[in-house]
Amino acid sequence: MTANHRTTLPRRTFLTAGAATLTVLAVPSRLRAQSGEPVLIGVCGPLTGQYAQYGAQWKKGFDLALDEINADGGINGRPLKYAFEDSQADPRQTVAIARKFVVDEKIIVEVGDFSSAASMAASPIYQAAGMVQFGFTNSHPNFTQGGDFIWSNAVNQADEMPLLADFLKELDLKQIAVLYLNSDWGRTAKDILVEAIKKRDGEAVAAEGYLADEKDFRSAIVRIRDAKPDGIALVSYYPDGAQITRQIKNAGLTQTIVAGGSVYSPKFLELGSEAVNGVLTTVPFFPDDPRPEVQKFVQSFAAKFGGQPDAYNGRAYDTFILLATVMRHFGVTRQAIKDGLGKISGVPSVVFGTVKFDPETRRVANPITSRIKVENGKWVAWKKS
Repeated sequence: MTANHRTTLPRRTFLTAGAATLTVLAVPSRLRAQSGEPVLIGVCGPLTGQYAQYGAQWKKGFDLALDEINADGGINGRPLKYAFEDSQADPRQTVAIARKFVVDEKIIVEVGDFSSAASMAASPIYQAAGMVQFGFTNSHPNFTQGGDFIWSNAVNQADEMPLLADFLKELDLKQIAVLYLNSDWGRTAKDILVEAIKKRDGEAVAAEGYLADEKDFRSAIVRIRDAKPDGIALVSYYPDGAQITRQIKNAGLTQTIVAGGSVYSPKFLELGSEAVNGVLTTVPFFPDDPRPEVQKFVQSFAAKFGGQPDAYNGRAYDTFILLATVMRHFGVTRQAIKDGLGKISGVPSVVFGTVKFDPETRRVANPITSRIKVENGKWVAWKKS
């Protein structure tokens, strides 16, 4: 599969009767100087701790988006800025940060946190305060069920895991061992994946959970080896996914490894070194996608930071561009953000092409993904042999 071959997720049917729809084809040009109070986004995410790299990747995407938004007049003449609070992706800290954000009248929308569990702990606070919580990396199916102020442009696990099962089937892998992070997010993804594998005439011959702070996976790997799978699926983040892959290879297992898109990071390559060569995954964004908007973003990112952007840079960039579009067309109050998200359609996106939300699920309607693999220490487009 080449980089421009995208997999389209199933379109859900939803009601639109009585709802006004705005089609946004392009952000209008604003050449006048910015003035007045900044429009402020509150960001809750990891800047320290084991998931700190994700927060660092977010900031690059945010900063590039702000360069473009503010160079184009900001939000109707007002500069757009963000306040980033370090949560370490810890649910206890996200709750404290949420309480801080909702009483700050200058903050009109919250973005984050990294993990679904960390975000969902704080959702009741945002919902009660009437502030949109925009979980742009929150794939847990229940995340947006926290209320009508809870939104996400992340691919739902209920869609992502069946796509992973499709990939396993296309690779002719039928006896699958699953290694998964033993958190609510990881268990949910594992359950969906196991069921999807079964529906595609495969079998999950083993399912081994592990804790986020584990370093030694040998006992789980022995049990997986004894189950004699022809493929291994990982439901992991990049730190644990890289460690597990190294230990799988050190144990002499040679089965194909297919991982959830949450491992897609430069750090996965760095931490896994040669051991991660051959790992496959599906992602909503890949910098080799030839679409003009993607290549413009890739060039701008390289000019500012050097190197290529990854999915988390792209997701962060997309999120600020999306929110800026909503603010420009619907206003800069908390209620206006919520109402605008339900009405926009056709917003340009480096991740999804264009964005429209399903009003029932408050997630992107009809998202798309790409298949990639690690080859010679780099992420490349997967091509069917």
